[in-house]
Amino acid sequence: MRNFLLFFCGLSCFSQAVGQEVLPQENFDIKTLRHIARTRTETQHRVFRTISDANNYVNIGVPIGLFAAGAISDDKTMRQNAVYIGTSTAITAVVNYGLKQIFKRARPFRKYNNFVAVTQASGYSFPSGHTSSAFSTAVSLSQSYPKWYVIAPSLVWSSSVAYSRMYLGVHYPSDIAAGALLGSGLTTGIHMLRK
Repeated sequence: MRNFLLFFCGLSCFSQAVGQEVLPQENFDIKTLRHIARTRTETQHRVFRTISDANNYVNIGVPIGLFAAGAISDDKTMRQNAVYIGTSTAITAVVNYGLKQIFKRARPFRKYNNFVAVTQASGYSFPSGHTSSAFSTAVSLSQSYPKWYVIAPSLVWSSSVAYSRMYLGVHYPSDIAAGALLGSGLTTGIHMLRK
């Protein structure tokens, strides 16, 4: 009888642990994603997928475009800014990858079986790589050219990328916040060293 009770208690603890893994506790992160998911439309799917997919091209295109323009116009400052922007984004990407390997946070659609993402993504969730690279590019571009007509579109773009990752269901709000801080912080640190 004693062995049966021990077995039953063990089975009960195991089923609770498995149940928590399958149905983890709801928190601010997943509640926010569920709220966003309730507002989804097909048009928004296309818009936010396009923004998310374009992010890497923008991150590569901005420094390459600046460098090419600087080479054509023989503008040394523009070429140096291009190298700074490209270097900032590359360093941010490397640090972001390292943090993902340390934290190994599962993506929302993997942790919450009843949460449906618009698209699937591989790898880990924390911090958001798209967000960190978008903010790195936006902040470094804004620091290189501190004019309202550069700063405003840069921040609108990076914020749109950040929101798109939550909309698509591949990142939590805390992943986004950490990615924005990482991209902005590293870029600002590199900018200070550069000066």
